[in-house]
Amino acid sequence: MSLKAQLEAIIYAAETPVTLEQMVQLVKESVVAADDADVKSRVRSSLEELIGEYGGPDHGIEIRQVAGGFRMSTKPEQHEMVRSFAKSQKPPIRLSLPALETLAVIAYKQPATVPEINEIRGVDSGGVIATLLDRKLITTAGRKQVIGRPILYKTTKEFLMRFGLKDVNELPSMEEFEKLVAESFQGELIPAEDAAQAQDTGSDQPEEIAESAAQEE
Repeated sequence: MSLKAQLEAIIYAAETPVTLEQMVQLVKESVVAADDADVKSRVRSSLEELIGEYGGPDHGIEIRQVAGGFRMSTKPEQHEMVRSFAKSQKPPIRLSLPALETLAVIAYKQPATVPEINEIRGVDSGGVIATLLDRKLITTAGRKQVIGRPILYKTTKEFLMRFGLKDVNELPSMEEFEKLVAESFQGELIPAEDAAQAQDTGSDQPEEIAESAAQEE
């Protein structure tokens, strides 16, 4: 990977402005240079080239110097377009911790029934199943051929999009998935007391919702 590509990736991924010194420390092992001063010079030169390229009319974003560092931001002339796009998006998905636990069980054990999910979690998951169905993160997958023929649940395309997965075969280890969940839903978790209230309200709804979903398939 070229030095310029490395700098681009660093600036893109950073949540806060990245300083020149930070970039130098991150890339110095991969840069062939005489000394640290030479590395810094090469980084600065590549950064200037990158800023120039993003400054052209064919890019809607630019690399700006902000608070002593560098970050990517939308060009002023594109603000209205971005604002319109933001308004067209669905509101963020807010889930309780029980819902996230249930989602993880379904993701790794799918297709799974409510009794199977309850056995793994050790608590009733009826209410949160309704929430996940409503958020379109899971859907029905027929019925299990056992006594009572309970409904099977699986994850959806919305789930894959939310977690940036091509398909369920790309699911990471359970430990990595838990970290992914925490990052993906950071700031969107429903407080425990609100979650309990929502579960009490919706505890008798999942079968009804699932029956409706199954009929639509």
